[in-house]
Amino acid sequence: MKKIGFIGAGNMATAIIGSLMGQNDGKADFINVFDLDKEKCDIMSKKGINIKKSAADVMLESDITVLAVKPQNYPEVLETLKSQVTADKVFVSIAAGISIAYVQNLLDCKCPVVRVMPNTPLLLGKGASALCPSDNISEEDKQIVYNMFAGSGVCEYIAEEHMNEIISVNGSSPAYIYLFAKAMADYAQECGIDYDKAMNLICATLEGSAKMLKESGDSVDTLIEKVSSKGGTTIAALDAMKDLGFYNAVKKGMAACTKRAEELGK
Repeated sequence: MKKIGFIGAGNMATAIIGSLMGQNDGKADFINVFDLDKEKCDIMSKKGINIKKSAADVMLESDITVLAVKPQNYPEVLETLKSQVTADKVFVSIAAGISIAYVQNLLDCKCPVVRVMPNTPLLLGKGASALCPSDNISEEDKQIVYNMFAGSGVCEYIAEEHMNEIISVNGSSPAYIYLFAKAMADYAQECGIDYDKAMNLICATLEGSAKMLKESGDSVDTLIEKVSSKGGTTIAALDAMKDLGFYNAVKKGMAACTKRAEELGK
């Protein structure tokens, strides 16, 4: 089994590690971790994960290294790896805006890199991850990285030219959905309906609607039509939302997300 390392042990790393352990009968002896936070390392150690003394140690003792640190920490972390990295080492970047070329340039090595944009539902095994591997990665390593994320949800390969745009589709989009759910629940509460009961119904409706989108075989427009009766309540709601620019507001928000990703991109 190939060794997989994690530089950083935050929420996303924890979710991916949980998926890896689940796929390997709870085994963790093939996983290496380093984090500056001793408490996080202690938690990982109790799971049977190998704790290393430095980021360089993780890389040297792993076949695939996940860079699970914030974008602003990439220069510092990659600088510590640069002198010891070899072309057979594979890196996985899960930071928004960090390109494959940026990682390779800072390492001064054309090692294989997989750029990934996951999202926070990964923590519950319901993630949606976009992946973009470099051309020089082996099929075996490509599949291993794919499985790392597929074990906690859905994965799709995306061309790197669209990796900034995809952030608005799956990376940031949970926040839009939470805001939509909040507006619905707040309205219900203002009408005198218990907030928790309303949110329970809203969550079930979101889950059911997603299932309809995936499995009904109908287009989005057809599904909307099937809920809407001429002159009925749904049409009244949709007309009001249309007048307030709901549809365009969502698209403009996504465009703003992409613009920011490009500003932060490296």
